[in-house]
Parts: sequence; structure tokens; C-alpha cells
Amino acid sequence: MDVLKISTPYITLGQLLKESGAIDTGGMAKWYLSEYEVIVNGEPENRRGKKLRAGDVIRLHDGTSIEVAWSEEKEDEGQ
Repeated sequence: MDVLKISTPYITLGQLLKESGAIDTGGMAKWYLSEYEVIVNGEPENRRGKKLRAGDVIRLHDGTSIEVAWSEEKEDEGQ
């Protein structure tokens, strides 16, 4: 299972598809979700704006599983 670490409260399903390499651009998310089944926490999901949080598990049409995890690293706040 792949792990995608986030440092924000959530990431959208469209962003996850782009970050995972399933799609090349964010604009492809709508097409991808209409063509392929994506499972989020055991349920089919087709909304590109679906908010994913740490602990969510996503399964793509090719069998790839991705777990969203919280990143302990803090972004540089300009100090």
C-alpha cells in the first residue's frame, strides 16, 4: 500500500489522483472518475472534490491502494 502524506487538514480526491500519478493534470480528474471506479474507505466515489483526511484508504481501478497519512513536518512559516 502506498502512503500519501499531507500537512493540511485534507486533500481532495482530484489532488490525490494528480499527486499519485494516476492523472497528469487536475483537469483530468472528472474524466478519470467517470471512466474508472475509485473506492474510498470501501465505498465507490466519483466526486473529485471529496475531502480525504488522514486514515482514509483509496483504491484505484488498477488495484493500487493509497493511504492518506498526516505528515509531522511543518511548513516553513518564513521565520
